[in-house]
Amino acid sequence: MNFANFDVNQPTKIHFGRGVIDNLATVIRECGGSQAFVVADPGLRQAGLLDNIIKPLVDAGLPYELYTDITPEPGLTLADKGAELARAAGSDCLVGVGGGSAMDVAKAVSILLTNGGKAEDYLGLGKIGKPGLPKIMVPTTAGTGAEVSFTAVFINEKTKSKGGMNGDPLYPEAALLDPELTISLPPKITASTGIDAFTHAIEAFVSNQANGMSDMYAMRALEMISASLGKAYANGGNVEARYNMLLGSLLAGKALAIAGVGLVHAMAYPLGGMFGIPHGLANAVLLPYVLNYNLIGAPEKYAAVAEIMGCEVENKSDREAANSVVEAVYNLNMDIGIPATLTELKIPVDQIPEMAKIALTVTRPVENNPRQPNIDDVIAVYQSAMQGWEC
Repeated sequence: MNFANFDVNQPTKIHFGRGVIDNLATVIRECGGSQAFVVADPGLRQAGLLDNIIKPLVDAGLPYELYTDITPEPGLTLADKGAELARAAGSDCLVGVGGGSAMDVAKAVSILLTNGGKAEDYLGLGKIGKPGLPKIMVPTTAGTGAEVSFTAVFINEKTKSKGGMNGDPLYPEAALLDPELTISLPPKITASTGIDAFTHAIEAFVSNQANGMSDMYAMRALEMISASLGKAYANGGNVEARYNMLLGSLLAGKALAIAGVGLVHAMAYPLGGMFGIPHGLANAVLLPYVLNYNLIGAPEKYAAVAEIMGCEVENKSDREAANSVVEAVYNLNMDIGIPATLTELKIPVDQIPEMAKIALTVTRPVENNPRQPNIDDVIAVYQSAMQGWEC
């Protein structure tokens, strides 16, 4: 039993359920906002969702400025540009709508408007001095958990590396999670964002910072996501699966906010920074290979994951049961169309040493990992992920 002391600060007010997007204007005003700066994923307009999300503001006569110049792996300059536009518009609150990219930009803009400077000034931990403007998040994918986290992740265009702002002022004041906004999510995005959420849950569960509270969130998230992701991928109109996936993603986000993530995330960062691979997809491809490496670090916890996922664990040792998690995750990836190897993502093999070097600089996830890697270990895991295997 882990008797470690822990502190938890999760101040976001959560509104969850079908149709809660209709309350967006009310929630903005409850947070003290009267002029919203809405940061939205540009794909929402193409999908016909954006008008429905903005409609409550129009109906309530609440003025807003729309910012949709968001990319899947946003650079720091997008946050800087957003802050300039929001300042010129006189905005007094932020609304992040979409996946993690839009929500991270919204969180960063809120900090820049009160703290000044450039986004790069706040990369790292504990560099944000003042609270930001009120932030309301509206996720339209079931994956990132950004609506309840204190992190905003960006590509540094100068260094081509990926890094995050981290600090309690980044916690959103409120989040509206409406499963109906995820129904039109394409299968490919459902898959990659869903495995991203699963990765958050499993890495938080085995983290060296895990505790009784994070485990509670993580275990329920693992149960809901493993049972519902295939169904949501197969039939996007399955409202029950979409509901469970969004709730599972939320719980995974709360788990990672307490316990952090691990080596999968550290190794995914170079894939985004160097090659523009979307974060969820990078996590998904790497996950089974990192799991295979990590098993000896926390066999009892991976055995618990195996049971949650419905693997056969009776009369097996923890280590034997843990082995089945790798196969189960690998098979889940195959079921939902996740590429089996980094080779399929066209990652050049000669860049592995540089990728490994960068991954080990992502210190907090590496320190959280249940097995502490060296450079040779990370290179070996990348090589395994290049080659693939048959479970």
